[in-house]
Amino acid sequence: MSKKTPQTEREMTEFVRERMKESRASTLFGFEVTSVRKGRVTFTLNAKPRHKQIHGVVHGGILAALADTAAAIAAYTVIPLGTELATVQLSINYLKAAPGGQITANAKVLRAGRNFVVTECEIQNEDGSMAAKALITFGAAAGHSMKN
Repeated sequence: MSKKTPQTEREMTEFVRERMKESRASTLFGFEVTSVRKGRVTFTLNAKPRHKQIHGVVHGGILAALADTAAAIAAYTVIPLGTELATVQLSINYLKAAPGGQITANAKVLRAGRNFVVTECEIQNEDGSMAAKALITFGAAAGHSMKN
């Protein structure tokens, strides 16, 4: 029995949660899928001491990986079946230190073209303050997608 392509927000979220278990990096970092809908994704990270750099705040590389991962999933929700993505550009501005606790990444697709998908991702601290904002461009080519 073949599975149908996820359509509802709940189906998409559950599908992505299952697929993300295959990502060793996302598992190692502790990224959690909160919600997925067409063109938009929310991930969370419960930042622990292992995520922090020597000054006691979450390492910028962890935040960049979180933004890149969330944005990629958002991009996969809007591309045709059989398309593969690769990050070709990531620009991130760190606006406020992330001391730890629950960090939220909200990614959305700004434009999905034939060859590129442009996304943005805002990363917020537990108190709602914006820790970082990223602009990520993905190259799109024939291959595979997050869809069944």
